[in-house]
Amino acid sequence: MTDKDQHAQREAALSSDSNHCFVCGPANPIGLGVKFTLDGDVCRGDFTPAPEHMGYRNVTHGGIVFSLLDDVMANWLWLQGQQCFTARADIRYRGELIVGTPVRLEGWCAKRKGRLAQMQGRVIRAADGVVVAEANAAFMLNPP
Repeated sequence: MTDKDQHAQREAALSSDSNHCFVCGPANPIGLGVKFTLDGDVCRGDFTPAPEHMGYRNVTHGGIVFSLLDDVMANWLWLQGQQCFTARADIRYRGELIVGTPVRLEGWCAKRKGRLAQMQGRVIRAADGVVVAEANAAFMLNPP
């Protein structure tokens, strides 16, 4: 079996456990529908907020932005077969995200020690590369 086949099997097995995730679960009828992939050492996804994601005056709700960050960081681990949960997170909003604006999501591991993974993530406007929000978080890995 090739590495690509093993990766596809691992993703299929994990997705059955996360089908109702609010951010990435394909079976969640009110979810955001983000699809994450590993690209080298970075987890990536794309998203365009819709009017139902609005907080006020055509600006995407900050909780949606944080959910995207939390999930892109967690999926860096998840797509490698590691279940985890958020232990702590700090977010910095650098600007508003106007509804209808496509963004790229990026997440990666900055450091790992034992069952703790220090993660970083960014929400980046696709059109001009401006960082809308960024986060640092600690994720606790579930024991194997």
